[in-house]
Amino acid sequence: MTVTYEYKQHLIEQQAKSEELMLEEFHQGHYTMEDPLIKVNPYLINPLAAVILFETEEETAITVRVKGKKKEQDFYHSFGRAKEHVLPIIGLYSDYENQIEIYPWQKYDEKVTVTIQTEAVKQDSLVESMETTPAYMQDNVLMMGPAISDLAMAVDSAGDVRMALTVPMAWDIKRQKNGNLIMGSERVIRMPYFVSGLYEFSPVGKIYREVRVPRGYHHDQVRLPNGDFLALSCDIENGTVEDQLLVIDGVTGHEKRHINYRNFIRPGASKSGSWSDEDWFHCNAVWYDENTHSITLSGRHINAMVNIDFDTEKLNWIISDPEGWPEEYHPYIFKPKGDKFEWPYEQHAVSITPLGDVMCFDNHHYGSPKKENYLAAKDSYSRGVKYRIDTDKMEIEQIWQYGKERGSEFFSPYICNTTYYNEGHYLIHSGGIAYDGEGNPSEDLGPFAALDDPNAKMEAITVEVANGKKELELRVASNYYRATKMPLYAKAGNNLSLGRGTIQGSLGITSQIDLDIPCEETGEDLPKSCEGRIVDEMDMFTFYAKFESGQMVLLVLEGEKETRRYFISTSKGKRGAMCTGTFLPEDDRDTRTAVSKEGLEGAYKVSVIVDDKKYQTGITIHA
Repeated sequence: MTVTYEYKQHLIEQQAKSEELMLEEFHQGHYTMEDPLIKVNPYLINPLAAVILFETEEETAITVRVKGKKKEQDFYHSFGRAKEHVLPIIGLYSDYENQIEIYPWQKYDEKVTVTIQTEAVKQDSLVESMETTPAYMQDNVLMMGPAISDLAMAVDSAGDVRMALTVPMAWDIKRQKNGNLIMGSERVIRMPYFVSGLYEFSPVGKIYREVRVPRGYHHDQVRLPNGDFLALSCDIENGTVEDQLLVIDGVTGHEKRHINYRNFIRPGASKSGSWSDEDWFHCNAVWYDENTHSITLSGRHINAMVNIDFDTEKLNWIISDPEGWPEEYHPYIFKPKGDKFEWPYEQHAVSITPLGDVMCFDNHHYGSPKKENYLAAKDSYSRGVKYRIDTDKMEIEQIWQYGKERGSEFFSPYICNTTYYNEGHYLIHSGGIAYDGEGNPSEDLGPFAALDDPNAKMEAITVEVANGKKELELRVASNYYRATKMPLYAKAGNNLSLGRGTIQGSLGITSQIDLDIPCEETGEDLPKSCEGRIVDEMDMFTFYAKFESGQMVLLVLEGEKETRRYFISTSKGKRGAMCTGTFLPEDDRDTRTAVSKEGLEGAYKVSVIVDDKKYQTGITIHA
């Protein structure tokens, strides 16, 4: 057969087996604080982490010091009383003999020092410079999620990488109240970047649960006060993407409600330079404001931040250049005041501050709603910006910005974020900077620039300012989706919870084509030149193959009771948005088609229609 088959275990299953072997080794030996069991990267996805295991005769709290290359980069954490100690160790250096001190609570003179040798990680070579002080950073790191092939990492005050993931978990990194982190999974259910859902995991690498998001998760999520998730998804039934918000039960992971943006914004009412029929809204951020019980959405492809009532889904207000909107929406658009006011264009990362101001990263891509006034990359800028709004008078005032003064050096046409710490204290992350092979600001988004030009240069610049003073600037030789400052060891939730993680929620049913396409039954295998392969998983399978541009290709599943057909796109060309190019293939003939097993029953023979001929794969999928 010319199509290969592989069954891939879910990361949660792989980690459960690895943990089981670690604990079995621990319980079969006699490990003490003086001679502990040390397992590097036992959860398979963070080689700069380890677990130290030992027993003590008495219940004892344990303090751990992960020694930095300088004392200012030390990480400390204390773990609660126990006789059996399974301690997650995070913040190790790459390719280094890390020194770890362990001692009983308040008994530093009884310390034991162990050495943990780590492997080299690619992320270590990406950091260009870090300008800050240990006094400012304290025990924090900057965590960054990927936007191209370079994966997530965390950087300390000296610019050293202290966490590096080896699987392409994507989108923002957020800390939960229990101390765990949340990111998008690496399981793509629809190209170019819609993934199966959210991973809740420990910085040591253990995934405690996957919350699956029907129809594909992208960009952003927030937790509501009751613990439910607001997660961004797609209105697949209407053939569109990035235009649906889901309310997902925070305990069970099941969808409770969905909000379609076309119910309050007419598709095509406003169009940014990156607009398309399919991706007409391109929601890249969501924010819940408890004070007004409202939701604010960032629509990149309508050049607007949109606020709606949580219960009624009625439109409250819009922050956008009114020149790009028909008159029917003007009553919802604020009127600017002040001399230094500028509208945002193709913005990201909307948030509401504790004082009610609206912040975002204004990418300022194109810089106008009118095509004849679009700005070239060399003439563009990006910035963090904060607006003060008056919803009674429907007036808006720009009260702070950072980045315009840096010109094209700080220009990111996609991704990025701002973070509010306090009045006058902000993070501004310009993560999508790209230059062509001649050193000019690229007109392409980073993922496309990197594919088209081997000499293209990617960069991300992260800045923190406090009361007008720059306290931090990190430069990285790659594009990174967002940056977030936080301690590696959280104040709560650092004890390792043992046992298999859970998989919750639903992927939804993959859209299919209802028409029976006439074709010739060749009885032959799919041509070897297609390099076909199927990767099967518990809840989905993915078909990989090479096809030429413009070929009509269908993936066909034939069961005893039904036949299902799935369209495989072979059209080439660049999307107006590519907020994470992490999953893009280097060869544009490569296709990747994922099919959820939800709605399937029994066994299905897999075949492929290419143009007007039907080929066999010899593979049967079981649901």
